[in-house]
Amino acid sequence: MTMRFLLDTNVLSEPVRLSPHTGLLSRLREHRAEIATAAPVWSELLFGCVRLPPSRKRDALESYLFGTVRAGVPILPYDQVAAEWHAAERARLAAQGKNPPFVDGQIAAVAKINGLILVTSNRLDFESFAGLQVQDWRE
Repeated sequence: MTMRFLLDTNVLSEPVRLSPHTGLLSRLREHRAEIATAAPVWSELLFGCVRLPPSRKRDALESYLFGTVRAGVPILPYDQVAAEWHAAERARLAAQGKNPPFVDGQIAAVAKINGLILVTSNRLDFESFAGLQVQDWRE
């Protein structure tokens, strides 16, 4: 199968929540051969983990991140083409008085330039980006 979906941080975090959304987990299983994520998402996931003090929770999270996410989900780079798309979108949105978070723009850029549907639990964070397809697998 080919990649179709780029997963946002909140989607990749769902399986380790105390009460994960069963519909989202089902979609993750259904599309496991078609998913990827972006380097900025990987950075956000690691940042959240390394901020935790040494504990069983941190150990479990590290195990999930490296044993499941890193081992099984392609991590696509934020490269020159993504940076150029992102810069143009930031300028367009700024002219409209909109300033989405920088990292959301990076994630959107990686999805857009790779022709992938961005899967997120926060559609509003990405709705202003031109031509970006977005899905919420909790719906």
